[in-house]
Amino acid sequence: MLKIPLVSRSKTFTLNEVEFHELEAFTENNKRYYMTPTGEKYPSVTTVLGSRDKSWLYEWRKKVGEEEANRISQRASNRGTRLHKICEDYIRNKEDFCGNQPPLAVDMFRSIQRYVDYIDEVYGNEIAVYSHELKTAGRIDVFCKMGGKNVILDFKTSSRLKKEGEIENYFLQTTTYAMAIKELKGIEVPKIVILIAVEDNEPQFFIKNACDYVEKVKQVFKEYHR
Repeated sequence: MLKIPLVSRSKTFTLNEVEFHELEAFTENNKRYYMTPTGEKYPSVTTVLGSRDKSWLYEWRKKVGEEEANRISQRASNRGTRLHKICEDYIRNKEDFCGNQPPLAVDMFRSIQRYVDYIDEVYGNEIAVYSHELKTAGRIDVFCKMGGKNVILDFKTSSRLKKEGEIENYFLQTTTYAMAIKELKGIEVPKIVILIAVEDNEPQFFIKNACDYVEKVKQVFKEYHR
């Protein structure tokens, strides 16, 4: 029988949560939508960004075959969901934050734990935000302070190391959340952080200035709604 490796808590987080409305989420025509408190139906941030050039995805599915592509995609989805759950419980200071998660998810969390501990203060964990300007909505992994700066922190998983040029959508996604928080709460969020847990490898930690991606975000959402 496999035993789940134990992970000790190395930090207790300060929770100073900002209040956000919870949003109703639903799926239509294989697209994710959110309903705002004022009744607008907005596509999710990931739905909009996922509509960008998918030629690489079609080529990959053609190369490996539909059955294998579906298996790999489902495995990646499960892996991500489990890691997010561990991170959420860890940041919320739950004692048994690993629960009954499988060894792979626990090992991947162990690899990124030291980076998660960079968080100084937590303003929100798994919070829903929306933007009337961009006509979109989504859910943020962590809104927090790191190194004295307000930050959007997003967790990702991967079976291999990523090149920075491959993950532009990650930077656009977190910048969109930063823009939504500024619109909703008037709070500046200057930094975006992507933390990738990589199977059988060292994690990747990217920190960027949100302002570098604002104009690209506006362009992408304008084109989508056009």
